[in-house]
Amino acid sequence: MGPGESSAERLLACDGVQRVPNDKVELFQLRNFLPPDLCAELIELIEQDRRPSTLADAGEDRYFRTSETCDFDAAIPAVQRLEHLLEALNGIDAAHGEPVQGQRYAVGQEFKAHCDYFNPGGADWTKYCSIAGQRTWTFMIYLNDVEAGGATRFKAVGKMFQPETGKLLCWNNRYPDGRGNPNTIHHGMKVRKGLKYVITKWYREKPWGW
Repeated sequence: MGPGESSAERLLACDGVQRVPNDKVELFQLRNFLPPDLCAELIELIEQDRRPSTLADAGEDRYFRTSETCDFDAAIPAVQRLEHLLEALNGIDAAHGEPVQGQRYAVGQEFKAHCDYFNPGGADWTKYCSIAGQRTWTFMIYLNDVEAGGATRFKAVGKMFQPETGKLLCWNNRYPDGRGNPNTIHHGMKVRKGLKYVITKWYREKPWGW
């Protein structure tokens, strides 16, 4: 296990972690990972600093990702608390993590089916991977229950996760040989009623040096 990686063994040693029974992907969930009070604090931070979400390789579809994003200040106590909980769970050296992001989805907003790893040879491969390398693991946390819609669908493995306050999803973006695993393709589906708030934390092969 490299310094920018977690492992199935590490995660499954934690109480409550469940693995999706599919050999195509290392995909896990853990309910009640974050307590409601911390979820509420993070939602407040997202509301204060949200901006339109962007994409590395945006293409021509202006509606591919329609959420809003918040880049968290690592010095904020609530963010530090979150980081400590993540490191205790996954064992990944914090130096390999990208800054924590929050996302807000209103009614009709979504993030169409995509993978989190960068495509070699893609428009922004050099820009995004030259310093810290490829993305290794994704850790995503729902901060609230959603009245309707907003599920995360992993089409290649036939699994859909409904938003629940404090529930964590995580997955290995790569195969053991380091290639991106296309079976991690996932769709943040449209919110039909209410709002959806999510935390996303990505990790890299090398220390984050931006």
